[in-house]
Amino acid sequence: MFHITILAVGRLKERYLTEAAAEYLKRLSVYARINVVEVEDEGFSENLTGHGLEKVKQKEGERIVSRLRPGAFVIVLDPGGSAKTSEEMAEILDKLALEGRGELIFVIGGSLGLAKAVLERADLKLSFSRFTFPHQLMRVILLEQIYRWFKISRGEPYHK
Repeated sequence: MFHITILAVGRLKERYLTEAAAEYLKRLSVYARINVVEVEDEGFSENLTGHGLEKVKQKEGERIVSRLRPGAFVIVLDPGGSAKTSEEMAEILDKLALEGRGELIFVIGGSLGLAKAVLERADLKLSFSRFTFPHQLMRVILLEQIYRWFKISRGEPYHK
């Protein structure tokens, strides 16, 4: 059984997002042990630019990197990553299972994205879209996709 950690910057604040995330976490409990770890987001002013914004990303990145366990397969969500279909991701999960790589960590950055150190640690940089999504909503989208990947992998029906 996979052990999956969703490592996310910031907390879910809106009730509709927490309820949606809880629903997918419940559905996923049949397929994997899943844990959501939230790291504190670094506050910053709207006037901050350049080097200041990089420092914010770096601080969030340090919090993330400190939570990455050696040996875990790390998948970061990054707009510059490779785009995969749901079927391709199901195949990747199957391959990891065959290789005995059952510990996965998915990383969702904050509103500024991910620090270079986090991107460098990634085993896979995954892009869901070239669009920009709120990082809180991205957590729900990721949970739904992980659920879909397991359904595909096991040949179980899933609404289209």
